[in-house]
Amino acid sequence: MDFTITYLSFYLIQVEGKGDQADKRFKHFQTLDTQEYEESPLKDFLDGELMKISKRKVDRHPKTEQIPTKIGSFIVEEGHALDSNPNYNVFNRVRFAGTKEVFQQENEQFAQSYIDTSAVRGGVFLVASAKLTKYLDEPFVFLLKCDFEPKVASISDERTLIRHVEMAITTKNMKSIQYPYMPEEGMVEEGELKIHQASHARYFEDFLKFVEYGESMPEIMKNQVIHMVHEHVSAQFEENSDELHKFEQDLEIWETSDKREIQERLETHQVVEATAQIVEHTPEAELRMKLGSTSIKGLLADFGDSIHLGKINGKYVLMIESNTIEFDKGVSPIEFHRPDDLMEIVERISRKV
Repeated sequence: MDFTITYLSFYLIQVEGKGDQADKRFKHFQTLDTQEYEESPLKDFLDGELMKISKRKVDRHPKTEQIPTKIGSFIVEEGHALDSNPNYNVFNRVRFAGTKEVFQQENEQFAQSYIDTSAVRGGVFLVASAKLTKYLDEPFVFLLKCDFEPKVASISDERTLIRHVEMAITTKNMKSIQYPYMPEEGMVEEGELKIHQASHARYFEDFLKFVEYGESMPEIMKNQVIHMVHEHVSAQFEENSDELHKFEQDLEIWETSDKREIQERLETHQVVEATAQIVEHTPEAELRMKLGSTSIKGLLADFGDSIHLGKINGKYVLMIESNTIEFDKGVSPIEFHRPDDLMEIVERISRKV
């Protein structure tokens, strides 16, 4: 399975200067049809790249915020169709362009919108219309941005030996957008696209003003936790009371803090109930916390079952049940320890002052 290029437009992006004073321009070099593309050097340059882009794995709700590949959705107000979204309309017109002249005319809006972004960099901007060889009737649009490769040299002939290439481009770290998103071979999502940018800079997605991206799992979990805690705790206070306002302020501080301490607001059964709701949608949700200098990593689903948190003499105690114990790096005598009876340990802790 591979892609067959229908049309491809080649633009040069030039940026001189920095900040608000930067002179940003694009120049259309050429638009090729299928036959012209097959005979051009671009075929060797891009050979296999479109398939690599389409097969690149992506999570609808990624595990972290800073990831290179995302699924974007066209923003549509309730009760309105996709064609109410300006970004969708451009993609759609480019996707179904009937001639290379119409194709180039329509896709020029992408190049213009791209150079209008604040952090745009020079390089080559390619817009391609392609069809899956196996599914000839399903057109796709690919937007590709290749940066210039600095200090590139190549061997030329026996007299000069080395020839410097001023504006070489490479597919390394190439940024890309694929529309429509293809979750499975031959299956497309008309309202979604896939974007990839190797750096954490977001400028390659910023020119699509009417596309939104799925929340990461940490963000989803945080929002669920905030909603659940607010629901449980606010029920204890009267509406518009000072206590309720104080709680909401504390919750805002907790939400924005990088290092968060335990709040002691909910009973064990309430926490178990709340975690069960999260685990139902995300079975692999992680539990991470730090007791003193000891870091703990496990599954949220195990809290209240095999992971227990308690207090004794004002100090926190974490108990973890397991049938086995394994050790990796850092050999220690603990590997030869015969564990004490739990009640003896509890007794020793209780005697501490």
